[in-house]
Amino acid sequence: MDEFKLRSIDLQQVQNQIRHKTDGLSSSTLVLRRGQAFTVTINYDGRPFDPLKEKLIFRIVLGPLSVEVPVSRLGHSSLTQWSAVLERSIPDPTGPHGLWVSLSSPASASVGVYTLQMRVETRLTVRTHLLGQFTLLCNPWCPADSVFLQSEDLRTEYVRSDIGLLFKGSLGNIVSRPWSSALKKCSNDDKGVLMGNWSNDYSGGVSPSKWSGSADILRKWAETQFNPVKYGQCWVFAAVMCTVMRALGIPTRVVTNFNSAHDTNRNIVIEEYYSEMGEKLPIGRDSIWNFHVWVESWMKRPDLGRGYDGWQVLDPTPQEKSAEMFRCGPAAVKAIYHQKVDAQYDVPFIYAAVNANVHTVIVRDGKVLTTSIDKNRVGALICTKHPGSMRMQDITSEYKTEMGKRQKNTKYLPLNYSPQGLAVSLQLLKAPVVGENISFNVTITNKVVVPKLLRKHVNAQNKEYNRNPTGTFWEAHDDVKIGPKESKSSAAEDSLVNLAVVIEDVKSQERVLASEEFNIRSPSLNIQVYAGPIHQVATVTFTNPFSIAVSGELTVACSGLQEKVQTRLTIQPRETMRMPINFTPRMAGAKMLYASLVLMNPPTVLHGFKTINVQAS
Repeated sequence: MDEFKLRSIDLQQVQNQIRHKTDGLSSSTLVLRRGQAFTVTINYDGRPFDPLKEKLIFRIVLGPLSVEVPVSRLGHSSLTQWSAVLERSIPDPTGPHGLWVSLSSPASASVGVYTLQMRVETRLTVRTHLLGQFTLLCNPWCPADSVFLQSEDLRTEYVRSDIGLLFKGSLGNIVSRPWSSALKKCSNDDKGVLMGNWSNDYSGGVSPSKWSGSADILRKWAETQFNPVKYGQCWVFAAVMCTVMRALGIPTRVVTNFNSAHDTNRNIVIEEYYSEMGEKLPIGRDSIWNFHVWVESWMKRPDLGRGYDGWQVLDPTPQEKSAEMFRCGPAAVKAIYHQKVDAQYDVPFIYAAVNANVHTVIVRDGKVLTTSIDKNRVGALICTKHPGSMRMQDITSEYKTEMGKRQKNTKYLPLNYSPQGLAVSLQLLKAPVVGENISFNVTITNKVVVPKLLRKHVNAQNKEYNRNPTGTFWEAHDDVKIGPKESKSSAAEDSLVNLAVVIEDVKSQERVLASEEFNIRSPSLNIQVYAGPIHQVATVTFTNPFSIAVSGELTVACSGLQEKVQTRLTIQPRETMRMPINFTPRMAGAKMLYASLVLMNPPTVLHGFKTINVQAS
């Protein structure tokens, strides 16, 4: 009878990827998870396979490394080493015979693109066959993997979901932004994916606010020979990193820290300086970002000892160098909570970002007039998307004890209180929206039994979310008479961005300050989805709130559905735009339909989203 002769090998891509929960990641290359068996079918001619006469040896290659794995007739899959076990052999007297082999990788195998070869040794010949390539990912379903996550619901959310929700803005006016993590192509390289830009000049690239998903960024990165894509800011860096980490099989979520301290001198103190007129001064490199966005990835941390497994902070936004490179993390969230500031990596920097004290100093001609300390402002809210919903989840308590009220021996005064019994507070009356006036209220309280003559200085400055304000664009100054134990409120409306009020006691020259940093929210797009006779119909609605006609480009897209739909339009003042879009779902599961309207006048980007559940056919 003829000798064993290999005819073909089937890597069973569809079946293996379904079992490995990698279906949808690639249609051309086999994608697997480590620590889990996959099946290969071998078709051959000649006599039935006899392990005493033929040897089948797989050779698994990763770069310069390789391992040879002989096929065993007996045995079980291994979690600690590569193994190959013959599942069954089916001789076919009328055609090619079949062998089913179960291959397993160790749970600690390196993530990467492997080459699979097989050597067939018979009594007369030795032949080596190239079987193809496969990509090996982390496996959060495998208890032996360092990224194992116990909950199936959390694995679905933090690994398989391509629906994202980012939180931006300011503490009093939080804005949620949809983000698609759907990938059509993954590339491996060690060059930076994004170039940061905080200058408001985005010529030669794309404004960070215009991005709505990771696929466009990664595709552009690959098409330009892996040169950094222009441009990103912290939420874009974090969202893209979240997409890539999930694609690698590492549970990851995007986290926003409101009032995030950027402590450049690492003393866990942020110094802010104001003039006596309430103008914030550009003194020092420290700053408080209205918000900052990073990611957390779930993994074991044996290097820190027991108790620090779980969520680890990774900050992809280039800020400060760590060991001579712009990088940050992984910093164990539990180490931050327990104030273990000597733990690797970059725990002190993240600890300061959520816990730093704020020293506010009012100065005149280089002389300090008043100093106050605020221990609660930084890290006031740390949040992420709630698993399984489009709600916000408050995770501040995972970073801070008692909401950051650390017990110290030093006493301090609240930011808006003076020793002479004068208090001031500044409050927005409603969330600011583009095209509308902004209303705020200044409340002054005299806590003593003596009347006071006061001067009120209100100052407004433009401010980027990640730096100190620029010059004053609006201010108001007037006198206020306030009686014993009296409170007075005054309201004002204007198109403002950031406010500070200084109340000056004319007699004692004592000053007390209150400030409010906030964003102006853009109007949102409304999306409704209806089931049509053939297609589903999404209707995007927007009413122009401005007193002038606006023009721009509307983009509608959805993960797992069609390609983007783009159209240019002009909307008259107070006119309502209704734009119907027909689409046919291509993938089952929870999907997000999202729309963006990029306006030229005024230059702003409007967003909207709608989640839909696509049933399998």
